[in-house]
Amino acid sequence: MRQIVRRTIGCAIAVVVLSTPLMWGSQSVSSSHASSPATSVAAPVALTRSAAPSNGFAEVAKAVTPAVVNISTVTVERVLDSRGVPDELRDRMEEFFGGPGGPFGPREFRGPQRPGPGEPREHRSSGQGSGVIVSPDGYILTNNHVIDGARTVTITLPDKREFRGKIVGADPKTDLAVVKIDGQNLPTVSWGDATQLQVGEYVLAVGNPFGLNSTVTLGIVSALGRGHMGITQYEDFIQTDAAINPGNSGGALVNTKGELVGINTAIFSQTGGYQGVGFAVPTSMSKPIYESLVKYGKVVRGFLGVSIQDLTQDLAKSFDIKDAKGALVSDVKDEGPADHAGLNQGDIIRTYQDSPIDDAAALQRQVTKTAVGTKVTIRVIRDGHEKDLTVTIGEQPESTRIAKADAGETEYAFAGVAVQDLDRDTAKELGVKGKAQGVVVTAVEPDSGAEKAGVMRGDVIREINRHPVKSLKDFERVSSGLKKGENVLILIDRRGSAVFLSAKV
Repeated sequence: MRQIVRRTIGCAIAVVVLSTPLMWGSQSVSSSHASSPATSVAAPVALTRSAAPSNGFAEVAKAVTPAVVNISTVTVERVLDSRGVPDELRDRMEEFFGGPGGPFGPREFRGPQRPGPGEPREHRSSGQGSGVIVSPDGYILTNNHVIDGARTVTITLPDKREFRGKIVGADPKTDLAVVKIDGQNLPTVSWGDATQLQVGEYVLAVGNPFGLNSTVTLGIVSALGRGHMGITQYEDFIQTDAAINPGNSGGALVNTKGELVGINTAIFSQTGGYQGVGFAVPTSMSKPIYESLVKYGKVVRGFLGVSIQDLTQDLAKSFDIKDAKGALVSDVKDEGPADHAGLNQGDIIRTYQDSPIDDAAALQRQVTKTAVGTKVTIRVIRDGHEKDLTVTIGEQPESTRIAKADAGETEYAFAGVAVQDLDRDTAKELGVKGKAQGVVVTAVEPDSGAEKAGVMRGDVIREINRHPVKSLKDFERVSSGLKKGENVLILIDRRGSAVFLSAKV
């Protein structure tokens, strides 16, 4: 039987079969969109004892459960109806966009009128997860996969109050997100220090598995610093045997003081249910992400400008070093921080600010949490000799950017559209002919101007008002020059066919 990693999302499970892409499932659930006014609720008193309370863990549960909420979402996607489309093309469409056999799984069409073959239609799905209130004024930390693509987000507190949630920001690279509700003096879970955790220490998982609200399970810290799981891009997981199941995603992992030490994210399972191996994003990673999303609406990460890989014993022998510790530089980005500092392809990075680097993941964690503009010392092995270099850390460029309307007179025509540069692999998958130039639409906000114009996920934008768009920079430059009320002519490539669309700013 194959081993699989499963993220706990709602009343279903997002599955990562090892060495394969992420697959998403969903299960319909009922949700309410009503928002109830906030009432004054006193925050629970923080516990101070580090050992298990004499009456078991009742005090911990009492302190934490009022601040762990249920998150219900409704997601709507517009896709082309595949009836009448050749089997080979339909299979490729379903693989990329979802549908029967595709990564998003089958979904029920609930639109008012079923469109004809080749026309856009809506897929609606709903799901549930958990979240943790971390500020009295209503900021909630959860997983990105709980709210990803949601048209509506409904937050239900354990006392049955309901609020409409607003997504503040999300970070798919760590699978974290922040949602805001309007409330005052809400119950919270205080931040704990995950770096002080020890293997064997008691922890409790609090969430809403299978929609069963305010469920508390007990376990121990099974391992720390788990990486290379293929769950997220940046991994430094707490592993625990506290029972985590579908619906626990985004819930709290707390220590015996009732402090938040992790956000429950995934399970490792061969059956789809609890098997004693769960993973949580530690607060040492999630707290900086939360603060950055609240402050900037995005995550600002340090950037070194290198491609790195782990050393193997064979590679270590080839580079004439005694052990396989360090991060091997496989490429250096032109004009990046590493290039300016003199790092070369083939260098082996052994320390970063005097901290030992055991592998590529360790270096990645160190760099991304370093403040932009910081000068750091890196020790490398080059041609068998150690060498110290000073690097000024830059800001990690965004591969995907979301165009947002400015507050002034000039607005982006495509507010609510996420785009990214088109690469060869994506171009091939989308059936784009010729050079891989343009920007591919990765998401379209419901009811936005772009959606009304007919722009869809997977479209490749080639021109705006007859100005060529070959890259993300071209897209931003041309879009920023458009005026409010202006009609915009857009040339897109939709699975190998050129289509003009007209949108009004």
